[in-house]
Formats: sequence, structure tokens, C-alpha cells
Amino acid sequence: MDDATLIAAMRGDDDAALRELFDRHAPWIAARLRRVLPADAVEDVVQETFVAVWRGSDRYSGKGAAGAWIWGIARRQAALWTRARELSPVELGEELPSADGDPAAAAIRNVDLAAALRSLGPAGSEQRELVRMIYDEERPVAEVARTLGLPPGTVKSRLFTVRKRLRTVLLGEQG
Repeated sequence: MDDATLIAAMRGDDDAALRELFDRHAPWIAARLRRVLPADAVEDVVQETFVAVWRGSDRYSGKGAAGAWIWGIARRQAALWTRARELSPVELGEELPSADGDPAAAAIRNVDLAAALRSLGPAGSEQRELVRMIYDEERPVAEVARTLGLPPGTVKSRLFTVRKRLRTVLLGEQG
């Protein structure tokens, strides 16, 4: 069963569907969270993520990758965890998981991503540099803003525009 079907099955309280989704996505989510959260927090945040996935399964539209939707929930849960402990907010990228461990699918995705990045302009252009600093180097927005001499809000706005463009190219939409 694909992820969207599992999420739909959870709407009917299918515990097996939730377990399957957890088995597929919890390992990569935990690995990403371990990079920014204390070890004792990762398990809690992963569990809260899947509780939120189960509770919010009716809000999944099926239009985007389920992994991206789940990662968005994990990011919010990590932010809630840090806020509840009055810690500095963590910076978590919006990176998507690999293509379900399938090397061919991952290769296709990488080719598609390379083409999408080229649509932002030549290497070294403003948009490509923004992507490089935020996603490749995993710099926080505040640091990128200082480096570029821009307000953080401007960096976030430009990043929104870049993500929108990449989404358009990757999904083959007109725009």
C-alpha cells in the first residue's frame, strides 16, 4: 500500500495502517531530528508526530508527497517540544525523504531536482546561493540573512518564492 492509501485507512481507525506508516517514516524522521534535538527528545517528538499524523489524517489532501506532509508535522512537533522547554528554536530544513529506499526512484528524483535547481538560474545566482546556504549547508535563516546583508523576513520571503518555483517545476505545473 502506498502512503496516501495508508493515511486514508487511518481515517477509519486502521491501527495497522498507522503502524505501517510509522515503520516507513519514523527512522528517517528520527535521524533528521537527532541532528538538532537532544537524544532523549527524539523518541518523544517522533511519537508526538505520529499521534498528530493519526489525528490529522483527514487533513491530508493527497496532493503532495506524504513524507513531506509528515515531515512538516515533525518540524512543528520539534518546535513545540523546544518551546515547552523554553529552549532556542531548532532549524529544520524541509528536505524530503529518499524515494522509499528505491535507488532508481531516488536517482530519478535527483535528476528531477537538478533540473528544478537549474530553473532557478545559473550556479552562483541569488536564488541558487540561497538554496545552497539553507539546504546544502543547513545554515539558519538568521545566519543567511547576516551573510547576505538582508533582513530575515526578506530571506524567508525569497525562500518561499524559491520553494514555490521548485514545486512548480517538480510537479510539472504551468507557471
